[in-house]
Amino acid sequence: MSAPRQRSLEIETPEGVVFRYRLATPALRALAWAVDVAALGTAAYAIGKAADSFGSISRDWAGALSAVLFFVASIGYGIVLEWRWRGQTLGKRLLRLRVVDAQGLRLQFPQVALRNLLRLVDMLPLLYLVGGTASLLTRRCQRLGDLAANTVVAREPVFKEPDLEQIAPAKYNSLLAYPHLSARLRSLASPAAVGYAIQAAAGRDGYAPAARLELFEELANYFRGLVQFPPAALEGLTGEQYVRSVLRVVMAPARSTELPARQSEIHDESAQSLPWTST
Repeated sequence: MSAPRQRSLEIETPEGVVFRYRLATPALRALAWAVDVAALGTAAYAIGKAADSFGSISRDWAGALSAVLFFVASIGYGIVLEWRWRGQTLGKRLLRLRVVDAQGLRLQFPQVALRNLLRLVDMLPLLYLVGGTASLLTRRCQRLGDLAANTVVAREPVFKEPDLEQIAPAKYNSLLAYPHLSARLRSLASPAAVGYAIQAAAGRDGYAPAARLELFEELANYFRGLVQFPPAALEGLTGEQYVRSVLRVVMAPARSTELPARQSEIHDESAQSLPWTST
């Protein structure tokens, strides 16, 4: 008997901030897999053509080489793309899915490698029968590879431009008085940290006072460590006020032509844990 289906994964940080991932359904995962199969089929055709060049020497050797190359490509495809694209393959990117750590930590290479190596078991006896059955019976729609690697496949939300007037009102911003330092801050700020700060600022009214103070002070310390503004620029600013000023500085260029690239980068990185998060 299958366990009750869990539609989302909630992760709460020590500061009381809750992240929620919508879990991918088995149907969506199957569609993404179909796209990946099509990509692998194209690769298999190219490998077969390349192996045919050895046919004049030995057809047996050509067949063996083709089998070995396809095995390496089929396993390497998932490992390389999920590692380079932070939990996505071609199919997952097209369907807006992403592999994430089940505890909200940064996805590690051993996890990516393990879940893809166990794909050989999940595919048994054919057409992903083992893996498909496991995803139907588990609460988080996890196949065996996900269970072993402690990962889940989540749906990516559509990224919307943050409301700067809500999270960083356009009042006097002492940081903008130093354009060269502001430009440096924009170039050094981690997209993951910016994305985390946006979420923190947007939901600040829902935090307990102590957690709110601790959260913004931690974020402020991170941004302060990137660029040293003169004391006059920081005078009287609380941690929260400093973070909101930083967001106005970082996101202000988003009104220009660099908006799509910057927002995409922040969204992509914020799908992972913060750079200082312990793993």
